[in-house]
Amino acid sequence: MSASSKVQSTRIVLASRPTGTPTPDNFRTEVVDLPGLSDGQVLLRTVYLSLDPYMRGRMSTAKSYAQHVELGDVMVGGTVGQVVESRHSGLTVGDYVLAGTGWQSHAVINGDEVRKLDPDAAPLSTALGVLGMPGFTAYSGLLKIGQPKEGETVVVAAATGPVGSAVGQIAKLKGARAVGIAGGPEKCRALIDEFGFDAAVDHRDPEFAQKLADAVPDGIDVYFENVGGHVADAVMPLLNLYARIPVCGLVAQYNGADLERRDRLPGFFSLVLVKSLTIRGFIQSEFVSEMYRDFLRDASGWVRSGELKYREDIVDGLENAPEAFIGLLEGKNFGKLLVQVAPER
Repeated sequence: MSASSKVQSTRIVLASRPTGTPTPDNFRTEVVDLPGLSDGQVLLRTVYLSLDPYMRGRMSTAKSYAQHVELGDVMVGGTVGQVVESRHSGLTVGDYVLAGTGWQSHAVINGDEVRKLDPDAAPLSTALGVLGMPGFTAYSGLLKIGQPKEGETVVVAAATGPVGSAVGQIAKLKGARAVGIAGGPEKCRALIDEFGFDAAVDHRDPEFAQKLADAVPDGIDVYFENVGGHVADAVMPLLNLYARIPVCGLVAQYNGADLERRDRLPGFFSLVLVKSLTIRGFIQSEFVSEMYRDFLRDASGWVRSGELKYREDIVDGLENAPEAFIGLLEGKNFGKLLVQVAPER
């Protein structure tokens, strides 16, 4: 493509703020002309778009750890893109990069804001999953906050998701016992047969609380929190003295449900005191400088050796991103949810 070619991008923007569960009406598709490149910039075509639960929070104006998306702005998201045109000395046409260009087919971005990928080292999609933000979230949260020790019991909610499945497998690699909580028999079977967990419990089972207790006869030493809600209610009585709780997400509450649970705070603090619990909310980005290089080394090796397995759920076409995202919040996907916006090559 010549530097003078006019490039258009199809993009999905936030049209309105959802009340409760997002609907397709909260999104709008637009086609816009992109500007020409300035020195240091690159033009990318999006190959893969990552869909993640945190995006629900960005649709709201509620105070959070990150800036919300303004109405009319492109929905945020991690992407794998290919360089179409470059005015950056370190990037050439054809290079693949990890970026954060969001829900759009093409984007102009500063080349210093991307990380070059080697498509021969691992599948490109893994840069958004097991070898990307979700994998690093699992690695950093579990090892920095959870600190599992050999023989301990680690329980993880949303265990078949890209974060949860990695948490359980890394716990096993560190010598701990891994118990996963997931929704439905199929996902629970996969935790055992595919991801190697020691036990799996279906949170939709009417006897969920008792079955979870049966699965952790020695109690819970680390609870990796992704969900909240009734899952957390079942976990709390089973926590051991000095248990650690990395709080990664609260997907049960992302759509505004379950807020009446806030009045349980006094009882929760009593449990924290009596059992000397360590609870730490975290955003993976705070550990990047300290742990990311180790993560890439360790996780890449585990993936190559087959010790760290992953599953991807790939939806074809940018136009299907809103429906796929809504399904993600309802637990309809299985594995790392990606949108393939364009062919790899």
